[in-house]
Amino acid sequence: MTEFPTVAWPEAGVTHQVRWRSEAGVPAPKRVVVADDTTTADAAYRLACEGTALLWRGDFQNARQLLQALNRRAERKPRKAAAATPLDAFHLHRQAQSQRARTLGMLLIPLDGDYAIPLRRAPDVKLACEEAYGPATGDASAVSLRELLGLIGAHEWRRKGVEIAALNARIHPHYGVFSPVRGEYVDLVARAPLPSLDAAFDIGAGTGVLAAVLASRGVKRVVATDQDPRALACARDNVERLGYGDRIEVVEADLFPPGRAPLVVCNPPWVPARPSSPIESAVFDPDSRMLRGFLAGLKDHLAPGGEGWLILSDFAEHLGLRSRDELLEAIAQAGLEVAGRDDIRPRHPKAADPSDPLYRARAAEVTSLWRLKAKDA
Repeated sequence: MTEFPTVAWPEAGVTHQVRWRSEAGVPAPKRVVVADDTTTADAAYRLACEGTALLWRGDFQNARQLLQALNRRAERKPRKAAAATPLDAFHLHRQAQSQRARTLGMLLIPLDGDYAIPLRRAPDVKLACEEAYGPATGDASAVSLRELLGLIGAHEWRRKGVEIAALNARIHPHYGVFSPVRGEYVDLVARAPLPSLDAAFDIGAGTGVLAAVLASRGVKRVVATDQDPRALACARDNVERLGYGDRIEVVEADLFPPGRAPLVVCNPPWVPARPSSPIESAVFDPDSRMLRGFLAGLKDHLAPGGEGWLILSDFAEHLGLRSRDELLEAIAQAGLEVAGRDDIRPRHPKAADPSDPLYRARAAEVTSLWRLKAKDA
């Protein structure tokens, strides 16, 4: 038995076996055949749909073109009848996404023990792989091309950073940490009246962007929490880059750090549904665990007269996954009351794309900063 999953395939009369890599947690394919530049897109698509993976031995750039061809064929699949409700549309959309990801994930790329790709015209992906997988161990491996391209893209995000207008600086997201490309929630925190400049807690720090915004606004001490090792490393890196290392402390915690603060900020996942990969945990939260945990514990971590800022999209409400009454009831049951609310409309392209399966919900979406206080404050 090996300590990691493996993938095996027959080639030149010999069965080969290497380590299987999938940061998305996709199981290793059970059936694998060798493919190269002579493999047609139709043949590859048929095999992928049947659950047979293709280990690529041809030109790397041709593999990228083949992946694009597979994607076009997946997009041509007959669409099902229009969903009757936004909730039906959501479930159909997630099902289609899952099927498409499974099919496109069947095109595999080999990696040598030092993360080099032993193919013609292959790029140098060693640094991108190290950021995602850790230092090379000398084990040959295989990874889906689709996921490998995601690693390369994440490396570029990390290298270039994401411009944050509220900071007049860039945030550099690490692999597996949700990038703050949707700036609405950042803008809300940047403009809301601060109840105090003494201290704040940032619950679920991610890249550390909200902690940095609070520090840039003059908050003297910010404690930012997360329980994901990648997020903790990312937040610490960004805090130091921005020069706030002496004012922001990044700590590992499931929600709250010890003590109380006059301001406690949380931007939990917005959609109460199961994530299909670790990166989706920033958006999907089964049973609203983080949202409910934040509300339930907020009162015990607020200083007298303090405020809790809940930044939450109502996208789930428009999908029928959570109602406004359920949210308000959870706030009340936690011994909290709403002191105010600031709303902002989304600016991302999908909100204006009628061809998007979830357009109705996206077009109606509003992100809000709920100012919460203890009822007896």
